[in-house]
Amino acid sequence: MVETVLLVGVVVSIFVGFNIGGSSTGIAWGPAVGAGILSKVTAAALMTFFVFLGGWTVGRNVMDTLSGDIITIEISLAAGVAVLFFIGLGILVANVFGVPVPTSMTTVGAIVGLGLATETTNFATIGWIISWWIVTPIIGLWIGATVGRYVYPELNRRFEISTSEGPLLAVDRSGSVPTLALGPNTTYQELGGTIVVFVIGCYMAFSAGASNVPNAVAPLVSGGDLQVDTAIIIATLAIGFGGFTIARRTMESVGGELSDIPLLAALIVMITASTITTILSWAGIPISLVMASVMTIVGLGWGRATRPVTAQEAIRGEVDTEMTMGALKADPDAPITKIGEEEPEEVLKAGDLFNPRAIVKYVSMWIIGPSMSTLLAYGFFTAVPFVG
Repeated sequence: MVETVLLVGVVVSIFVGFNIGGSSTGIAWGPAVGAGILSKVTAAALMTFFVFLGGWTVGRNVMDTLSGDIITIEISLAAGVAVLFFIGLGILVANVFGVPVPTSMTTVGAIVGLGLATETTNFATIGWIISWWIVTPIIGLWIGATVGRYVYPELNRRFEISTSEGPLLAVDRSGSVPTLALGPNTTYQELGGTIVVFVIGCYMAFSAGASNVPNAVAPLVSGGDLQVDTAIIIATLAIGFGGFTIARRTMESVGGELSDIPLLAALIVMITASTITTILSWAGIPISLVMASVMTIVGLGWGRATRPVTAQEAIRGEVDTEMTMGALKADPDAPITKIGEEEPEEVLKAGDLFNPRAIVKYVSMWIIGPSMSTLLAYGFFTAVPFVG
């Protein structure tokens, strides 16, 4: 009987990891694939390796929090399977609405529901985790706004990543020993930019592994029915499988959507979100790349679009409604105006990425998703107390 329940739990865990891989691979490698720097297959392979590395190292801290610190009892095998079901349900609902819900928040919500039903919730740990859920978007917003307002225009002028026709590198056989050389149309700037995109993609995949590997298997680890090392391998394979399959469309979608945001802006977002997520994962805080990524995009575009006004006017909301995040798409060769000076009209009206309704939709799902998983888990474990 135990073996059957464990098998069901592993299957559900693979389903959760599969969906995580489909979404996180697109976020990590969509910009690079969209820019033509590497193929989808290569991106999926790199994602699998660095997810494993992140889960095997930093992810263990998050695993400890999810499997043993949120509630004061061990999560039984049957309860762990049920918790995984509610996590998968939360992801499914988010996919239906087309909103990237933070998986970590949904996972914590399901475990909290179990704790409330069995009166074993560790409220001190929950308060610590939720406080970081509140602070993280603020940090991402502030970093994005600061970079967008004061740094981005100069970076946009000096740092441009482009791809030329032909191979990036070629083998030079003119000497006695074959050596690597630049491709026929490759510039040193292109080579440097490609390396930067590649390294940041690997970093983001590592961060995704640190935060998401525990989400897929932690409920099965708590009671000792599944060893941590085995659980990490299972989660990695499931996430990798999602990366090789359903993530293909996600990478196309993210790469296409981020074409509205220059590759430079996407890289800034990736660096910021990955760093925040890795640091908090190292501290054992279940956090999601989605939360930091979305709010950094909001801050970056808001900061870039509000350069024509002073900081006091921007904070008070005295901003022309036509000054949108599309300002990120300004021509790199355009003159850099000083803070408070009017910018060219095409800069102020370039696109409409700052969509308040979309932001409200995202934030609402960040609240609704975990709340729904908590309530559903609480109702289930109250009705079926022997499961907990």
